[in-house]
Amino acid sequence: MKELAVPIHAGDGPPVVLLHGFAMRPATYGGLVRLLAERCRVYVPDLFAVRGRWSFSTVLDAFIATVDDLGLDRFSLIGHSFGGGIELAFASRCPDRVVELVFSDSLAASREWGLALEVLHHPVRLLRLATPKAATAFARTCIDHPRQLVDAAWWGFTSGRECDSEEVARAGLPAHVLWANRDSILSRADGIRFAEELHATFTVASGPGQRVFDHDWMFQQPTDFFDHLLELKLEALSS
Repeated sequence: MKELAVPIHAGDGPPVVLLHGFAMRPATYGGLVRLLAERCRVYVPDLFAVRGRWSFSTVLDAFIATVDDLGLDRFSLIGHSFGGGIELAFASRCPDRVVELVFSDSLAASREWGLALEVLHHPVRLLRLATPKAATAFARTCIDHPRQLVDAAWWGFTSGRECDSEEVARAGLPAHVLWANRDSILSRADGIRFAEELHATFTVASGPGQRVFDHDWMFQQPTDFFDHLLELKLEALSS
């Protein structure tokens, strides 16, 4: 099995794997990586840089081969949006390898993927909702991996991950769902339901002066996101 490319790995300490959002790139999360790397050993694999057709099962197998190759036995995972689907499936298949799970603005299930349908039918309209940083990453991924992006969007639109949620809850894995206070893409009510399925905590982002956090706050406002991670008292950040 061919491993995924891991263009970003930084820091020293407890291992943390960050899984990026739909059409995003590992480099998009550089600000958050720099903060995490002060306490952790952070890896960000590229979920779209695969040869040939993109399929969920192939990428999941490649992800497992990647963490094996990196020598990661047990580690923490942070998944943003689409990346939460890979995170959830891995946790369901290999619960003994998971220290803790953080899902940021992710439902990890088919109900999320009105977004995927929007990508397939109205990509320009979706770009209007995106911040410049997200739009740049999206455009670059469309250029570099157009077929893989369409395949991944179709998987996201047609898949259902409820059984994986049940498995994670049954395993009793520590899980947390972080949510932007003004997510313009996903419904907070669905996020709450997802957290309930996982038996996870659910936290809505907040900050001084009624700050607004949207779907991409994980990389657009990395300091705020990192502060919320600290409040979760994650094992990976306890040192």
